[in-house]
Amino acid sequence: MMHGSAFHGAGRGFTDEKTFGRVYDRRVILRLLPYVIPYKRLAALAVFAMLIYTVGQVSIPFMIKLGIDSFIEEGDFNGLTIVFGAFISVAFINWVANYTQQLSMEKVGQGVLYDLRRTMFSHLQKLSLSYYDKTEVGRIMSRVQGDVWQLQEFMAVVIMTLADLLSLMGIIIALLIMDLKLGLITMAVLPVLVVIMAVWQPYAIKAFLRVRRAISIVNGALNENLTGVRVVQSMNRQSRNLEIFDEKNTEHLESNLVASKLSSGLIPAVDVLTAVAVGLAIFFGARMVVGTQLEVGVLIAFIMYIQRFFDPIRNLTMQYTQLQRSMASGARIFELLDTEPDLIDAPNAARLPALRGEVELKGLTFSYAAAEEIALLDKEVGEGRNGRRDGDSRRGKNGVAPDVLKNANLHINAGETVAIVGPTGAGKTTLVSLISRFYDVPRSGGAILVDGIDIRDVTRSSLAGQMSMVLQEPFLFSGTVGDNIKYNNTSATDEQMIEAAKAVGAHDFIMEMEEGYDTYLAERGVNLSLGQRQLISFARAIVADPRILILDEATANIDSYTEMLIQKALVKLLKGRTAIVIAHRLSTIRGADKIVVLDLGEIVEVGTHDELLEKGGLYSHLYHMNYASIEAPMAAATGDGDGA
Repeated sequence: MMHGSAFHGAGRGFTDEKTFGRVYDRRVILRLLPYVIPYKRLAALAVFAMLIYTVGQVSIPFMIKLGIDSFIEEGDFNGLTIVFGAFISVAFINWVANYTQQLSMEKVGQGVLYDLRRTMFSHLQKLSLSYYDKTEVGRIMSRVQGDVWQLQEFMAVVIMTLADLLSLMGIIIALLIMDLKLGLITMAVLPVLVVIMAVWQPYAIKAFLRVRRAISIVNGALNENLTGVRVVQSMNRQSRNLEIFDEKNTEHLESNLVASKLSSGLIPAVDVLTAVAVGLAIFFGARMVVGTQLEVGVLIAFIMYIQRFFDPIRNLTMQYTQLQRSMASGARIFELLDTEPDLIDAPNAARLPALRGEVELKGLTFSYAAAEEIALLDKEVGEGRNGRRDGDSRRGKNGVAPDVLKNANLHINAGETVAIVGPTGAGKTTLVSLISRFYDVPRSGGAILVDGIDIRDVTRSSLAGQMSMVLQEPFLFSGTVGDNIKYNNTSATDEQMIEAAKAVGAHDFIMEMEEGYDTYLAERGVNLSLGQRQLISFARAIVADPRILILDEATANIDSYTEMLIQKALVKLLKGRTAIVIAHRLSTIRGADKIVVLDLGEIVEVGTHDELLEKGGLYSHLYHMNYASIEAPMAAATGDGDGA
């Protein structure tokens, strides 16, 4: 058995994977209807075909009874020929009806699957970064893949359940009509079946739930180790990771074996009851035939109906758990779709006019936890509730959310290059994230102005359209080199794309590739070096000709030669643009028009490189601790040997 800690080691994100819910959840049904309505004709056709198929299946034993009692015993071969023709016709109609039902439901299911995934993808694109900060990718993928697939099966399960119920009712009615006494005798096994099902189902639910949890843990461990394969191999952790994976995989194996035992144990029990019911029909039915109280055809039809009677019951038991899973999946899907972005444009938000690039921070104070709470309270006030969250685990001492930025005031002129420096945790990345409006500053937390306009009063898309960001870790998407450069400006011409690549020094290595700009990049661009990926991300940032360019430690992970190429390119690229640069390397900082020093969320120094060194404050301290140690290599790489 798997150790208890192994479950916890699978990571967060699977704790809410409750597989089973209610069989009927009205809220889920109402929310699902809009996705089914566009396919209502196909759904109606499937229901109609199901009714025809069910009637045909129920009628077959009765037709056999009719042929035996009415024509075979009477020697009427003409009538028997008619019954034979009818039997073949019903079989053909059943085949057509079953095919139509299956095909129609597949089209409905695939249509619902397509629409749900499209809606979820669109919604996920709109959610704020704060949602992704607190939600694991594995959980999101579970919604988009597993839960949507589970809900897609809902309509098919509903129709199959309806077909089995109608078939069951038809068989019971046929039995009672043909002979009430024998019908009641053969159905005497039903109470035993009910008891078996009542005992079996709770164990089955627990077993199936255990299987789902186990496969989630296995998938999580597999994803984590594949994603971090470089670290695994560099740390030589393969053997230990295999031991941990074996524990989780063993739990998955054992849970599946338990579930298989329960599933396998039900079928023989039902078969035994079927045999008992058939035995009762033969034992009492044969006596009734001898006593001329029952026709031979009726007894044969009874036996056939009894054999068909238990199949719908077995199916209904399995479909019951499927419906529970579908309802639970539906609840989780619509819970995600009901998640509102924390960052929403104001109702009267205008489009941002063409920028000059002036940026101003006025009393900027920000806390991630406080911003989330304000967004929640704003939502609750809008819904007419008076909500308050106490004891947030992300609060600091005395229940107060720690401020990442504190009363920051800064003015950046259009066309200036401003470097943001400071120790780890000073708030540098938070600052540029707020300027990019990845998070909204509460009204009580000051303001960020671009060209004198509060960015909260304009649409996020119009702000992003005039601003580009290059991150420390370049992320490229699956596609061609050209697709990646044009990613945020698909209307750019090939000439503009090539010009952007030349400007950052990427054109030469791109042309050396087998298919140039049409070369296909693997996931995350792993078939390129880190420096090449960063050059492409620079080209992607400037192809849209942004007025404000943000570089978040964009040269931290590349070699000195590549950085030299980028630094030379930046001289031209930043001309006429406002640039906000987070950097640790001296060459970028020294060339800035203004250096802003952050410490514990506060702006403690502002000035040029020489001014701040002369001042002898935090910047001078950081410089002598960190920057001076890399000055000599950079000077050698760039040919700049003038020292500090």
